[in-house]
Amino acid sequence: MKKKQPCFTLLFVDDEPHVISALKRVFHQEPYDCFFASSGHEALEMMTQTDINTAFIDYMMPGMDGLTLLKKIRKKFSETRVFLLTGKGGVKEAVKAIKLGAVDFLEKPYESESLKARVAQEAKIWRLEHENQDLKRQVDAQKGYERLIGNSDAMLKLKMLISQVARSNAPILIQGETGTGKELVAYAIHQRSSRCDQKYQPVDCGSISESVMGSELFGHVKGAFTGAHAATVGLIRSADKGTLFLDEVGELSLSMQAKLLRTIQEKQVRPVGDTKSYAVNLHLITATNRNLEEEVEKGNFREDLFFRLNVITLTVPPLRDRLDDVPLLAGYFVRCFKSADAMVQSISDSALDLLCRYEWPGNVRELENVIRRAVAIGQHEQILPKDLPSNLKRSFPDSMDGSRPIDTITDPSLAAYEKAAIINALTLSNHNRKNAAIILGVGEATLYRKIKKYNL
Repeated sequence: MKKKQPCFTLLFVDDEPHVISALKRVFHQEPYDCFFASSGHEALEMMTQTDINTAFIDYMMPGMDGLTLLKKIRKKFSETRVFLLTGKGGVKEAVKAIKLGAVDFLEKPYESESLKARVAQEAKIWRLEHENQDLKRQVDAQKGYERLIGNSDAMLKLKMLISQVARSNAPILIQGETGTGKELVAYAIHQRSSRCDQKYQPVDCGSISESVMGSELFGHVKGAFTGAHAATVGLIRSADKGTLFLDEVGELSLSMQAKLLRTIQEKQVRPVGDTKSYAVNLHLITATNRNLEEEVEKGNFREDLFFRLNVITLTVPPLRDRLDDVPLLAGYFVRCFKSADAMVQSISDSALDLLCRYEWPGNVRELENVIRRAVAIGQHEQILPKDLPSNLKRSFPDSMDGSRPIDTITDPSLAAYEKAAIINALTLSNHNRKNAAIILGVGEATLYRKIKKYNL
């Protein structure tokens, strides 16, 4: 169901019935939601039930005058813009009204066309502010997801979980195969958390040697070991008040796991060679491509540390489980790697078809490398199948190396003949689905369903 667009709301307040009647005639065909009140009390009652964007109120009214009503509106409905309507010579009152928060004042009697022009200007201001607010909400909704490309069901579910767990300060363990983008998930969690203005400290545990790991993580005092000419706070303390991301945490040695466990439990860090511990407040996120439960059973990972890290678990899906995202990812990487003087500016349908049917054992990282290479070596405006690695093309010999004659089919079923006909048409059309549908004499939507059905 299409969402109804909001409408600019307008309120006129005047105690004279003939003025209200005239205003209704002037604005009855204008594209605004107009409301009319004969007193300040009636106006306030309306405003409690309806969001009013702009109000025009008469200065001289019995009971509650315009200035008193202005004060109450500014106090209770601060977003409403207010104009004061005054009689001729009421400059003193108008200046006072502006000091109290009125946008401007209009002298009575006023020309209907000039009033309509002023209202149209107000509606334009409201519309621009409304569009800016919508844009800001859209930007905020995507915060942290700029590089988490994908709208597949798997990715939408992951993004929803990220938004939920980012509110928590509990440790988060991110699991997933190599190349799926676990580090991007960690950064998205940080960006959507209350610590987003603080430091985000990523640490690749697999790239730091065992001999210096303790010093790198926990810091050291001057003279703690040979070459320690100055004290360091270490990576953990450098993330204080922010987020610490330990990537490939499964690579830590058992001795280092024990020190990390103590740090998590005590929320304190003891630098190498120091006798004191230092309090640390951070959000801990870890990631691994290993099955830590299996590592615990093998004795390679401490069970108590595993339970500490595994409070909240997110699993990043492999690319083969979200092939619908391949076109978006491929397009994103083309935009990232192309340059002004590069030949390649986009990707052809036939090349994209190959990418969408590959299993991607190396996940998103493999796709990124494939596109980077294709952009570098491509000699045409679009990436073509010949620009892709040979292992992608070898995965589909029937459809890539030429058509398969129908009389060579050993399976006599109707489905086998239908599948072969589709493969032949795709080959003849250089994998242009629109042209293949014309060759087969079917609609493009029908062809697309058949391609999905036979996993072509």
